[in-house]
Amino acid sequence: MRLVVFSKMFRQYDIDGLATLGQELGTEGWDLAVRKGHPVTPENVERMLPVAAKRLAEAGQPVLAVTGETDLLTPSTPYAEPLLRAMDTADVRILKLGYFLFDPGKGQYWQEVDNVRRALEGWQKLARRYNVKVVYHTHSGMGYMGLNASALMHLLRDFDPTALGAYLDTGHLVVNGEPFAFALAMVKPYLAMVGLKDYKPTLQPSGDEQKLVWECVPAGQGGVAWSEVFRLLAKEGFTGPCSVHAEFTAPSGAAFVKMVQAEVAYLKRKRGS
Repeated sequence: MRLVVFSKMFRQYDIDGLATLGQELGTEGWDLAVRKGHPVTPENVERMLPVAAKRLAEAGQPVLAVTGETDLLTPSTPYAEPLLRAMDTADVRILKLGYFLFDPGKGQYWQEVDNVRRALEGWQKLARRYNVKVVYHTHSGMGYMGLNASALMHLLRDFDPTALGAYLDTGHLVVNGEPFAFALAMVKPYLAMVGLKDYKPTLQPSGDEQKLVWECVPAGQGGVAWSEVFRLLAKEGFTGPCSVHAEFTAPSGAAFVKMVQAEVAYLKRKRGS
């Protein structure tokens, strides 16, 4: 498995800047955000993604995954097919979708599962056409479909695991109280990617009571059992990318870069490198 860094937090860098930054961070590749305001956008993806992938690979930091906009949900999205076509050209084989939202107070859960599965059926066809795996991320919170591995398998079950995959997130699984070993057992053989982040619970005043809030923190300061995570992934022979998100509160600029550098180094030690 290779540790890559999610470029979401570094939107101010151009591609050459990311190549230099990646060497400083010690990343083994990039999870490249294809989003507005980044070097590669939905509008320029066919031209820029192959260029970006080539430049970063030359710097020893291949693009191992692409993360689309959070509203990239259906294969009928205007830039969906150009994006997959560009990924095929650039030899980037994993695409992370956005998030299907759900209001349990208003909607019918199993009806929404059917709606999501219809969209995924379309993605499966497109993924097969361009030899790309489309993955869905376990994002905690009441409003998210597939918020843990249990719910994610309602969406993925019986689809082709070479075309559609599971993207487990260590931190979000802690928030949802789903043990990583359980999650891993449920998503096999769909596991394609792992998000690396850590969370800890804090109590904040809320009126005359206290509210439990989960805070993203540097790896090792929260509830993720990192040695266990990497032991289980190694036991299963997982070889996909593990994406360092670094979404914790931190100063900007050089201080933040140092924190991400420390995050990558810590996770490499836990992985065993």
